[in-house]
Amino acid sequence: MTATSSQQGYFGSAIVGIGATEFSKNSGRSEWRLAMEAVLAALRDAGIAPEEVDGLVTFTLDTNPEAFIAQGLGVRQLRFFSRVNYGGGGACGTVLQACQAVRTGLAEVVVCYRAFNERSGFRLGSGALSDTQAPTTEALRYSWSTPHGLRTPASWTALIAQRYLHTHGLTSAAFGQVAVSARRHAATNPKAHFYQRPLSLEDHQASRLIAEPLRLLDCCQETDGAQAIVVTSAGRARSLRKPPVVVQGAAQGASNQPYVMMPFYEGDLLRVPELGIAARELERQSGRSVKDVDLAILYDHFTPYILLQLEELGICKPGQAADFVRDGGLDLDGQMPTNTHGGQLGEAYLHGMNGIAEAVRQLRGEAVNQVKGAQTALVTAGTGLPTSALLLGVH
Repeated sequence: MTATSSQQGYFGSAIVGIGATEFSKNSGRSEWRLAMEAVLAALRDAGIAPEEVDGLVTFTLDTNPEAFIAQGLGVRQLRFFSRVNYGGGGACGTVLQACQAVRTGLAEVVVCYRAFNERSGFRLGSGALSDTQAPTTEALRYSWSTPHGLRTPASWTALIAQRYLHTHGLTSAAFGQVAVSARRHAATNPKAHFYQRPLSLEDHQASRLIAEPLRLLDCCQETDGAQAIVVTSAGRARSLRKPPVVVQGAAQGASNQPYVMMPFYEGDLLRVPELGIAARELERQSGRSVKDVDLAILYDHFTPYILLQLEELGICKPGQAADFVRDGGLDLDGQMPTNTHGGQLGEAYLHGMNGIAEAVRQLRGEAVNQVKGAQTALVTAGTGLPTSALLLGVH
């Protein structure tokens, strides 16, 4: 990689603005209004006028069509718009799409967004999707598992969680340590739902079972709110209001098990192969190992997936992630500071978009729980389904 490309990243693109609404359990306003508030906040953060936006990207399950956001912004010439599939697995994919648009000249200023009333409105954890889908290819896939009680993301994840505990001779306290770490960070983050509410391992073990061995405190929150990210060229980024965060790598990955959180047809059931695919692509683009970053934002829809991701990424050897977490590996002064905002377990569940924003704050030096000298960050999207990931840096 040349010096110029190293400074500008693989795509020649940078994140230059972030904005969000408050995170709540009842927003009291429409999802469109939430989206507009977050997008406008991100543009103010970047110092870019709304009418300059010529690209918009979101991902499935968002109810705000790109054209309606453009209309609200007063954009008359939207040159690029896209929507990434696979729910939370698409979070980092929005930035990938934005970078591709900027790199190819399809757009100059692209805003990625996610907005929903996921607590006061439609609750993704309810299992209702499996009841209401039309007879599509996707719905037919659900028909193989739904009749057996596998109706919700928690019930799907419980299978791989049980297998992990059995294989490595662990108890659910191994998952509890992940929850404790997330809540420790959330407790010092004023924007987090669990601000000033740390968690003990005893609290975790006393919480009710949702789908054995998963307990309530192994599951991410349900949140109302919105988050937006502004992407433009690395060249233009240098003249804007905030220090640019360069996209050193952006990737997607899918294995031969496209859904339901467990690789039924993989040889090793304790792998998250879709993340491995994305991680190898990040390494190809950036020329660096994903293990060498200063911090990680790992998608924590359920606590077991933090352990599985740590092992898939090579940060820990198989079966050793639980000890790594227990011994403080995810703490601010640990070997791999992780989810320093509190994650989706502690801050808010915005399908991972708030995690991208936290990585940006860390690299700008603006985070509440700042990692000293942070220069690079890894961000992952939802695992257990086709996913995406980012490698971000200060140059």
